[in-house]
Amino acid sequence: MMAEENSRFLKAYEMASKTDQQFPPDVMLHFYALYKRATEKNGFYIPPTNHGDLRSAFKINALVQVKDISKKEAEEKYIELVEQYIGHIS
Repeated sequence: MMAEENSRFLKAYEMASKTDQQFPPDVMLHFYALYKRATEKNGFYIPPTNHGDLRSAFKINALVQVKDISKKEAEEKYIELVEQYIGHIS
């Protein structure tokens, strides 16, 4: 079962990576945060930032919002997001 779930996550990531669709910034941040949470190996990920970098601040905020969910839950939510915005994962 674990391999099947991981396979769906990898397919979801491939679909998201290859899509030409344009998404609002908040949706892109959800994709980003869930992917980082699902794939981070050593706990909570904080991206490097430059002082006053607004883009990094939004990324950090998105990551903080998912820091308390498990990696498995992040994978599931990422799959749901892909299916909601891009299409069904076979």
